[in-house]
Amino acid sequence: MGCTATRRIQDSASPEIGVWAKNTTPLSTTVDTDGSQNGFAYSPALDLDEVRALYREVFEAQQVQRRLSGPRRLQRGAFEIATEIFPVQHFSGDFVCIFDQGDSTIVALGDVAGKGLTAAMWSTHVMSLIRTYSGSLDAPAAVVSAINQNLCALGSGVPITTMVLVKLDWQANDLTYCNAGHFPPFVKQQNGSVQRIAVGGPAMAAIASAKFEEVRVPFSPSDMFVGYSDGLTECRNSEDEEFGIDRLLAQARSSRNQPASKVLFSIIAAAQDFAQGSPRTDDLTLLIISGAASK
Repeated sequence: MGCTATRRIQDSASPEIGVWAKNTTPLSTTVDTDGSQNGFAYSPALDLDEVRALYREVFEAQQVQRRLSGPRRLQRGAFEIATEIFPVQHFSGDFVCIFDQGDSTIVALGDVAGKGLTAAMWSTHVMSLIRTYSGSLDAPAAVVSAINQNLCALGSGVPITTMVLVKLDWQANDLTYCNAGHFPPFVKQQNGSVQRIAVGGPAMAAIASAKFEEVRVPFSPSDMFVGYSDGLTECRNSEDEEFGIDRLLAQARSSRNQPASKVLFSIIAAAQDFAQGSPRTDDLTLLIISGAASK
């Protein structure tokens, strides 16, 4: 009986990756002295130029995601916004999107189900929708609803996406938020009290007719907004303990009267110290909005 044999090898004398292949010939394991395998012809499948081109495309794809995310540090009025994303692979399903909209700044933090390139492609799509709908819709709840309907209209196969969308009015000192199924961020007020941000609706890409609500709250430079992904609170140490929301809250409370960037890195450092070198299994994202450092 004839068969098709394909065997991928690494030639020790060459950096190329090649394929031995021939149709309608029984499999054989002997190699002739002329470099063929019983009539199997060797043809390069992937050379170094192709590998370099692939890496360039991967890098450029990362830059698209990065540009849509906006700045990692931003100061508006008396406020500073600081954020970092630590992907567990080359690409992140977590996303942060920051940009100005009139006299306000739009801040979104979300998580697309899955990891790697596929999740990153969907997160890039969601970030583009945030920018598009924020240009025509003023209310965060209306923007979230429009994004949800867009994702649901694409049909099956769209990953569930959670997101917190915040509109920071840094002139009126207030923020309006809508939480679409995301782990509740919190606002720590100057007096130490904590308000969890749960008002909104379900995760997106699940129910096309879902309703979303929003809340507007006072927010001064002495307050602090903390948004995060589950990769932070579910960070584990060698004893399989989670970092958890209580440790996150304690670290935020201890960072009183510090600018957002310092608070961010103190929380990340606390999580790393807690993990004791244990490998992460999920993307880790942290977002801080608080008073800017005085100049």
